[in-house]
Amino acid sequence: MKNVDDFVARIEGACGAEKDVIVVFKFDKKDEALTNIFRCAQLKRSIAGIIHEMTFKDYTFRVYSSGKAIFRSIKDKKELNDLLSALLLQDQNSRCAPARPFR
Repeated sequence: MKNVDDFVARIEGACGAEKDVIVVFKFDKKDEALTNIFRCAQLKRSIAGIIHEMTFKDYTFRVYSSGKAIFRSIKDKKELNDLLSALLLQDQNSRCAPARPFR
């Protein structure tokens, strides 16, 4: 059974006034992670096909085609883990829309 650690290489805190978190996906799993995120989250805008600003539930975040994501206003590790689980661990029969290519 898959878990969030299968997709995430590391998690870092970002500097600044807001509590932002940078998630770096494993190189060999980044395409699958980005596809799962695009399946579940709503694309607000895309900048040059490299930076994708997205929303999911009450969260806004940016996903980079390089395999990084910056999540805004995350309170704690549990909240981040729950969010990543909802985005990454969807099976093919989930309530999310069909996969869209992330490129």
